[in-house]
Amino acid sequence: MNAAEQRSARRELQHIVLVTDAWAPQVNGVVTTLEHVVTELGAMSHQVTVISPQYFRTVPCPTYPSIRLAVLPGAALARRLRALRPDAVHIATEGPLGHAARAFCLEHAWPFTTSFHTQFPEYVRARVPVPLHWSYAYLRRFHGAAARTLVATKTVSERLAARGFTNLTRWMRGVDTNLFRPLGKQAFDHLPRPVSLFVGRVAVEKNIEAFLDLNLPGSKVVIGDGPDLAKLRARYPAVTFCGQLRGETLATHVSAADVFVFPSRTDTFGLVMLEAMACGVPVAAYPVPGPLDVVAPGRSGVLHEDLASAVHGALTLSPEDCIAYASGFSWRATAEIFRGALAPIPRA
Repeated sequence: MNAAEQRSARRELQHIVLVTDAWAPQVNGVVTTLEHVVTELGAMSHQVTVISPQYFRTVPCPTYPSIRLAVLPGAALARRLRALRPDAVHIATEGPLGHAARAFCLEHAWPFTTSFHTQFPEYVRARVPVPLHWSYAYLRRFHGAAARTLVATKTVSERLAARGFTNLTRWMRGVDTNLFRPLGKQAFDHLPRPVSLFVGRVAVEKNIEAFLDLNLPGSKVVIGDGPDLAKLRARYPAVTFCGQLRGETLATHVSAADVFVFPSRTDTFGLVMLEAMACGVPVAAYPVPGPLDVVAPGRSGVLHEDLASAVHGALTLSPEDCIAYASGFSWRATAEIFRGALAPIPRA
């Protein structure tokens, strides 16, 4: 986008509405991304209104009681959208709020954009034997009405295109290098080295047991909360489970690891990998979507179908190379791509 187009975008998109079923107090990559984008858009003089479950009656999400879902939000959300009269609407999730916003926009001929954050069909199949093509047909219909669908990586974009998704736009992610930075190794001084670390939701779709079952030297540490935490804590007593950490405390613990292990095969990006690399911690992961696009093999991490081999290889890499690589990902650039993809709502 050139300077003239940027000025035009600022004039036309003064007020942006972001509709999302995922928002604080949830802690995950989707919420982190959206929070940073909202902050950066505000710094670029845009007004952003977030419509999230906090404004509606909610119920716990099945299998994820910590996640609250809005109950029949259609009428209340419609009133809010009419009153706000935004210049653009972005629908970030395919939950109850996302569906209600999509229906309103279609009824009133408002163009809108969406984003694809989660390989939802694979998450569902990890719990219930629902055929992938059913779930992808549902998602293809949901996103097919959007002017553009923002997708985090080239690999995921190609896979969605092969399944019939259209109007896909690449949308990179960033990392807060003021927070995630080298902070020393003191947090795990009490543990045998090397320390292999996992950070994320403790749930079946993260494939965490592939990490916990590895025969590795030193110590394994897990940071995060989730529905499988109690079960895995009991099953793996030799593993250090820290629970959920945030902010400077999280950054201090990530920095103290020797290798970051990312066992997921279903993530669309994996922000935690960037955060680890920004701390000078190399990544070990499978060669699948997410790591394929986020990790620089041999520089910031190692990708291998034998995860233990990836860990051993990553331990030989330079922390300085990891930090330099992560510095190329900024939240400002992420927000600029988001703004450039928005579909202005015509005014009569």
